Amino acid sequence: MIQIRQIKVKVEEDSLSFLKKKIRKKYHLTEEVIHDFEITKRSIDARKKEEIYYVYEVQFSLESEDSFWKRVKDKNVSKITNHKLEIEITGKESLSYRPIVVGSGPAGLFCTYFLAKYGYQPLLIERGEQMEQRVEKVEEFFQTGKLDVSTNVPFGEGGAGTFSDGKLNTLVKDKKNLMKEVFHILVENGAPKEILYQNKPHIGTDFLQNIMVNIRKKIISYGGEFRFSTKLTDIEVESSKIKRIQVNNNEWIFCSLLVLAIGNGARDTFKMLYDRKLKMSSKPFAVGVRISHPQEMINKNQYGDCKELYPASYKLTYQTKNKRGVYSFCMCPGGYVINSSSFLEQLVINGMSNHKRDAKNSNSAIVVTVTPKDYGNGVLDGMYFQEELEKKAYQLGKGKIPVQLYQDFKEGKESKEFFGVKPIFKGDYSFANLNELFPEEISKSLKEGIDYFDTKLKGFNRGDAIVAGVESRTSSPVRIERCENLESSIFGIYPCGEGAGYAGGITTSAMDGVKVFLEIIKKYKC
Repeated sequence: MIQIRQIKVKVEEDSLSFLKKKIRKKYHLTEEVIHDFEITKRSIDARKKEEIYYVYEVQFSLESEDSFWKRVKDKNVSKITNHKLEIEITGKESLSYRPIVVGSGPAGLFCTYFLAKYGYQPLLIERGEQMEQRVEKVEEFFQTGKLDVSTNVPFGEGGAGTFSDGKLNTLVKDKKNLMKEVFHILVENGAPKEILYQNKPHIGTDFLQNIMVNIRKKIISYGGEFRFSTKLTDIEVESSKIKRIQVNNNEWIFCSLLVLAIGNGARDTFKMLYDRKLKMSSKPFAVGVRISHPQEMINKNQYGDCKELYPASYKLTYQTKNKRGVYSFCMCPGGYVINSSSFLEQLVINGMSNHKRDAKNSNSAIVVTVTPKDYGNGVLDGMYFQEELEKKAYQLGKGKIPVQLYQDFKEGKESKEFFGVKPIFKGDYSFANLNELFPEEISKSLKEGIDYFDTKLKGFNRGDAIVAGVESRTSSPVRIERCENLESSIFGIYPCGEGAGYAGGITTSAMDGVKVFLEIIKKYKC
């Protein structure tokens, strides 16, 4: 198999036929028959705004490759072997009961998918409702503010990522081809094929909803079972091993293998697990605001006058004079700011885009790192810090998303009206002074960072940009400790995914779910 990198094609000339023609000409393949041609990566080179390129990586095979390797000496050409995820069940122990997975976000869903496919007949429990009912409940919340604490943006089939941009990019090395396997499963269940090669792949919340339903149906066809509106409320341990779990405060289910794929907003579950002496530790995270700009402004910064490209994104980082990290997080081109609350009288926001990313605004979280110095050394103190910020946000906005123009945020005064940037939100909002939300050092760091980002993207600190709060669930504030075989301090419990502190986003969460499955099959036979 031949792999070729760094093939540049002008955006205005881009087509599959042109790409193949260019490869044939450059490597003298005019008479060769190419087999299994596949684009494996596509990125954008926009360093020169007047001449923007797609940069491709492709792979293919030839009927006879010997002559090719004799004549081609190019650092961007290499010989590769197609590797697939290797799955071999080597476990010897028998399970007394079928595996139970808690949480239907990417980590829990993909762990369940593989357990079901390989004959373990898992049971997945999810506190929220299945997608069809969940979409209705979330839309009702956006329209009326009536919150269902069990089924909302963070809780329900598909997890919090379902109501997001559906970003799949990650910097994690994929030595075992876990990511490739995850992406192929997503495509098989309705995701656009482009995610297999885009440099910054995304799906969009509109596509994700159907994909989650399709994966559920596939799991059921493999012998797995789902129980929605089923919340983990207690665990019973015997001789340092999981014995049974309680759901909905009234039903006990015997259990010898429990995968904890809880989301990072499952505070009631974290408290219960802490009380049951499951070993956990505090970890740093970040909090801040979400800022909205016209998408056209971001496109102009990134692409110049080029109109052929999809909506532009950005990734920004800065260290303040006080050594605080400030960075953009979960940037949503052409998207919405959404109320993603999950507890009564607490308010948290997130960003969401559909597949086309065709809304007029971009939005991104701008967040500041926080550590135990900010909230205390207790295992759950970071979680309580998040909780207090979300209570303040609810109070500031009088139950609605508190918003402010950036210039007014800098001057410490409540805004009165919008100007050039208009709000594109899911959920109601009201003007407030966001300086009252954060400790002074965090507010100061946010302003310093946003002003610096204007040196990278012109107009970033424009006075009429809309800032909203609070963005507090960037990652889990706790980590459920696990050993080399990914088991926790209580035998039979496998912490998994973003909520457990081992992932950050859809892709890494799904990959962690597969990692846990691979460890389970080393120990247990089906």
